[in-house]
Amino acid sequence: MSEGRGAAGPRAVRVLVVDDQIMVREGIVLLLGLLPGIEVVGSAGDGEEALRLVAEVSPDVALMDLRMPRCDGVEATRRIRAEHPATQVVVVTTYADDEWLFPALKAGARGYVTKDADAEEIARAIEDVMSGQAGLSPKVQRRLLERLATSTADTTDTTDFADGTAAKTGAGAVPGPLPDGLTPREAEVLTLVAEGLSNAEIARRLHIGPATVKTHINNLFAKAGVRDRAQAVRYAYRSGIAQPPGPATPTSGPEPGP
Repeated sequence: MSEGRGAAGPRAVRVLVVDDQIMVREGIVLLLGLLPGIEVVGSAGDGEEALRLVAEVSPDVALMDLRMPRCDGVEATRRIRAEHPATQVVVVTTYADDEWLFPALKAGARGYVTKDADAEEIARAIEDVMSGQAGLSPKVQRRLLERLATSTADTTDTTDFADGTAAKTGAGAVPGPLPDGLTPREAEVLTLVAEGLSNAEIARRLHIGPATVKTHINNLFAKAGVRDRAQAVRYAYRSGIAQPPGPATPTSGPEPGP
């Protein structure tokens, strides 16, 4: 285990560095050792070792890599936050894509910076999480804003007027007013349920996640007072949100024989 120390002082932030690459880990330790107000109390090469050291030395902040053997950074973050809630986690990683970013934040990481960050950026992230804020690098902030903009776009094509009427542009418009407090999006999901689409198919059609579809369905079931999809379809027909399929159009041709 490599260790370093920052400037002495009663308010020094105790930091644990976790990274499976020895040179990267020791480089971060040396870098932090030059910063005032930070004391490196230990370093670990994987999530399991990090959990053991957190229990032993009680750091204020764990700087956590993500891709590591035995126990990756997401799982280590989840367990640290559950078992040692006084220790904050700041992810320091090469990866800023959705595959790692959102699971890490969901696991409890309060900060997220990439390894191309300089000492000042890492120190700022540590300071931010210690003051109760999110310690996110500019690159990560941009990614979160892009994701937020994409999520918001799923709902910006509908407008609720004061009387409950829904105005919607594009195909699949649901005429209002809507019954039982349904939102335009819930009504839109209900029309697709009535068409016989699965949750996955609805998600693809509306460009939203399957979990979001499930949330909409649970909400509309509760509002409509229905227990299953069959009841939901009947409700959609009764309320006029969806139209029942018309009779099949007969095809031209010779009549079948007896």
